[in-house]
Amino acid sequence: MESIELKHLWKEYGNNIVLEDISISVKSGEFITLVGASGCGKTTFLKLLLGIETASRGQMLLDGKPLKDEPDKHRGIVFQRYSVFPHLNVIENVMLGEEFELSPLLGRTFGKKRREIRQHALAILKRVGLEDSVHKYPSELSGGMQQRLAIAQALIKNPSILLLDEPFGALDPGIRADMHKLILDIWEETKITIFMITHDLKEGFHLGTRLLVFDKYRIDPHQPNRYGATITYDIPVGNTDNRTLTEITSSMLKEE
Repeated sequence: MESIELKHLWKEYGNNIVLEDISISVKSGEFITLVGASGCGKTTFLKLLLGIETASRGQMLLDGKPLKDEPDKHRGIVFQRYSVFPHLNVIENVMLGEEFELSPLLGRTFGKKRREIRQHALAILKRVGLEDSVHKYPSELSGGMQQRLAIAQALIKNPSILLLDEPFGALDPGIRADMHKLILDIWEETKITIFMITHDLKEGFHLGTRLLVFDKYRIDPHQPNRYGATITYDIPVGNTDNRTLTEITSSMLKEE
C-alpha cells in the first residue's frame, strides 16, 4: 500500500489556470472525499492522480517516487457513467483488464492462464454481488448493477488506489445506500486508498475519513481564469462544527 504526496501542484491549459499550488499528503488506506462547486477542478485533480493528465508544475510522489504519467495497475477508476463494454458479458468485462495486459494485441488469453483469470474475476464479482449475473450483458443490468460491474473492472488488477468520479450520482437514493455499503465494505476489507468526488456533502462526510473542499480563494472578475482552485478545507471527518459546514455549503453553491 502506497502513500501519496503532492507538492505545489499546478494544472494550466494555456492562460487558463485550473488548479493552483496544491500540496497534500495522503496515507495509505485513507478514504478521501472531494467536494466543491462545479467546474472547480475536482475531475482534473482525479485525472492527474490517474495519470491521464500531466501536471504543469509541482511533484506527485508515490512512496517518495514520482507517480507515473500514465495509468498503471496501481490505480483503478470508476466514472459516473458506466464504463462497461456492451458487447461483452459481465465476466468478460471483468476479465478484459488482465487479458489485455497479458495479450495486448488479441485482448484474450487461453488455457490455464484464462482459467486463472476467470477464477479471479469470479471472486471479484462475488465480492460486488454479481456472482449470479456472470453471463448477462450490460443492457440486462440495472443502473446499480452496472456500477457494481464498473467497480469490479477497477478491482481486477488489485490496485492500491481507487479513484471514483461521482460514481453514485446517477443512482436512485435506495440504490445509492446499497452502493455506499458496498464501497465501505470493499474499503474496509482491502485497506485500499480511495479518492471520491461527490456533489453530496452528506455523502462526503458519511463515506470519507477525510474531506477536501476545492475552491478558488482568489477571484479576478476581469480575468476569471487567472487564478485556479486549490484545497480550501482539509477536514478529518467527525471534527466539523456547524459554522464550518455552512461555509463549505456556501462555497459549493456559489457561482464561479
